[in-house]
Parts: sequence; structure tokens; C-alpha cells
Amino acid sequence: MSFKRLDQEDISISADSIVAPLWSTNAIELTTFFTSSAQIASNTGNYYYSIYDQDINTVQFNSTARSQMAVGYGDRLGRGEAPYNTNVPGVSPTTTLYGQYRNLVFGDEDSAFTFGTTTSDSFYFININRSRYKEKLFPGTFELILASGSNILHLTDNSNDTTTISYVDAGRVYEIISGSAGSAYNVDEGGDGYSAANGSYGKFLPDVGVIILNRLAIEAENIISTVNVDGVTGTVNNPAKIYNSIKQGESFSLQSEETISSNYVFVRVRNSEFNYSTNPSNITGSGEITHDVMINSPQAYITTVGLYNDNNDLVAVAKLSRPLLKDFTKEALIRIKLDY
Repeated sequence: MSFKRLDQEDISISADSIVAPLWSTNAIELTTFFTSSAQIASNTGNYYYSIYDQDINTVQFNSTARSQMAVGYGDRLGRGEAPYNTNVPGVSPTTTLYGQYRNLVFGDEDSAFTFGTTTSDSFYFININRSRYKEKLFPGTFELILASGSNILHLTDNSNDTTTISYVDAGRVYEIISGSAGSAYNVDEGGDGYSAANGSYGKFLPDVGVIILNRLAIEAENIISTVNVDGVTGTVNNPAKIYNSIKQGESFSLQSEETISSNYVFVRVRNSEFNYSTNPSNITGSGEITHDVMINSPQAYITTVGLYNDNNDLVAVAKLSRPLLKDFTKEALIRIKLDY
């Protein structure tokens, strides 16, 4: 074993962006949507619906169906669901959800959701499963079709149409517009316009995997009819309304983005270095070289490179794909890549 200290110029750091399909089917577009009857019937059904890629209610797909996202409805005034306590009106599951997403997005309890120039007390949300998007969503790949009967709305983010990125406590935020692939429809394309009459169609938050939809704008397109009154009793199922609209649209395209940081270590083996084997079998008990040929024409094979810290602790090992022959007539440059 031989050692050589690395210099500063022997180490280089880089970062690469890896874009991948979002959904568990390893596809960019999700076209089938299912809910769990057990989850809807439980207490959590009052808050959100989990959406799966396969019918989890059947024996055939019970073990293979994977949760892709959750959808639900939030309201600052608690409308749309029965209150927790009939003596305390205005405090219901929709209040809780509104407060949770307000804290997540803005980091405080006083900010209001503003879509374009319109402030709204209620919204629908789509929360992508954390295991699906890994680090963040990839702006410009968000395409969602909402439908109700013959009414269809194509939604995307405005990442390709904006030159200035806006930030909130949850990271980057883009407006949701009518269009595709991160750009608005042109009038010549027969699209349904750039933005909604009631502000934008929502907020796209790629760093936390959340999509907030403007209830007023969606309703104006006759896509959803929200039950939005105080003191509702019984089952309202506002989450079912956004779920049914997504299911009828039959198309939700989105990709994930992950930054992989890499350390490149360049091990430079000069012609005068690493030519003698350090294997104990190459030395006799008296300290002489076993084979005379190794005296005048030494050769060694490099198979492994170990990286040590200043305390001589082994921190990483790199294996060559095949042994590398080394003698006084050869030099080598070994590049080691460490991903994290």
C-alpha cells in the first residue's frame, strides 16, 4: 500500500440536475385516478382524499396501488364542513386546512392567499406525495386537465412566461395559468385565455410539492360547484369535487427534479510512482525482493484507490473496473466520482 497527499487542484465539485417522471408508474402522465373507500370513510375523509394510480379497493391491486397525491379544500371561515363543535361555528376541518397551508406557504398566520389581484378565503389543494417528487417539482412540466361534462380547463404554471421568480416562505412560487408546458395559450391556438377572470387559477409551489387552486376562478369556468356555506351538516365532500374533476380530465403530467452534487477526485499516478508491489509475498524474510525481475523492471497492478482523511481514517474506496498495469514507462490519471 502506498500513500500520496492530494492537492487542492486534485478535487473538483459539481452539481447536476436530474429530471425524472413523477408518478410511481414511471410515467410523466397519470391518466387513471382512484380513491380508497376505507380512507374516505375514516375521519381523514373530512380533510382530504388520497388518490392512487390503481384501484386499491380491489383484491387485484390492493398490494400494488400507490398513493400519488392528496386533494382537499380549505376555507378561512370554516365553511363547507360541519364545525367541530356546534357551539363554536366557523371552526371546522376546512379551517384547519386553511391554517396549515397558510403556515406552510407564508410561514405566518396572518397572510392571505392572493391569486393575481384577487384575494380569496378558500381554495382547493393538490399535495403531491413526498416519495414521488423527492427533492422538488420541475417547473414547466406541470399540465393538469380539469373537466366537468363538456367544460374543460387546461392548466399549467407560468415558469416559461415570467422573467422574475417570486418567493414565499415555502420557496419558489409560480402562477397557474391556462396553457401547457409552462406557457400560456395564444389566442390563435384556440385556448381558453391566459388567466382567470378571478385572478390566476392558483399557485404552483415546486419546492414543497403543493398546488393551490383558486376556487373562484375554477368555479367561473363551470368546472366545480363548491358547497361553501356556514354550519353545514352531513356529508359535503368538497374534496370529492376536485377529485372528480381531475378524474374526468384524465391527464395530469408532471416531473420531478433532483440536484445531485458530486465530488471529483483526480488521482495522478506519475511514471516514478507506485511501481513496486507492497504485497508481503513479494519480500523475503530478510527484506529482499523475491523475484529478481522486479529489481530492474518492476511492475505493479493498481486495483483499488482508498481515500483517507488527515487522521488516516479510510473514508471512501474506489474499485477499478480492471487491474491497471503500472511501471516506470507509464502514467495514469484515475478520476473518482463521489455522489451525495
